[in-house]
Amino acid sequence: MPRQAAAGDTKAGEGTDPIRVLIVDDHALFRRGLEMVLQGEDDIEVIGEGGDGHEAVEMAGDLLPDVVLMDIRMPRRSGIEACTAIKDAAPSAKIVMLTISDEEEDLFEAIKAGASGYLLKEISIDEVPQAVRAVHGGQSLISPSMASKLITEFAALAKRSEERTQQVPAPRLTDREMEVLRLVARGLGNREIARELFISENTVKNHVRNILEKLQLHSRMEAVVYAVREKLLEIT
Repeated sequence: MPRQAAAGDTKAGEGTDPIRVLIVDDHALFRRGLEMVLQGEDDIEVIGEGGDGHEAVEMAGDLLPDVVLMDIRMPRRSGIEACTAIKDAAPSAKIVMLTISDEEEDLFEAIKAGASGYLLKEISIDEVPQAVRAVHGGQSLISPSMASKLITEFAALAKRSEERTQQVPAPRLTDREMEVLRLVARGLGNREIARELFISENTVKNHVRNILEKLQLHSRMEAVVYAVREKLLEIT
């Protein structure tokens, strides 16, 4: 059964709203370890735990978390299937796959489903709080060993796109939106993009939101994959 954290379980810093995190994993000890680490952070609050994808969707709809840390291999409903449903139930939630799976297919399917991060459980558990903050702040995170596979897939997508005729014109992005998208593809966060283009961080966020809306996508990583496929960007 899912466990919802009591209202007073975690205290945030005064004057700030904590980052509300939902943990979903079928291994209770792993969930408990994550909870213990995150509850030690003043700006993060664990609002619930679930043991499978079905519980993840139900709890996300009820609790509206800011960030969901979720495994892929789970009973009843996989993390990838749950990811798609969570994006419908709680559109603002950022989802990070935290898994032992280093399969390329899982990575690509997670991105297509709307995940903002894909981290292998080999990372130090002490790195998780910073990952939560980064994803909540609009960054996309991928374990280094998986990032190389994603870049390889970018190149393959670009090559395949040259071999077929584009049937539907890609949505038109402005020159500034293209600049932002290229910097997103380089892995820059909102603050770094703002500094690079001499604009405010809020303006960057607006551009990213407009890009996702125009392309009808859910995450920054998915936007880059789409852009490469449609030859809006070239990854060499």
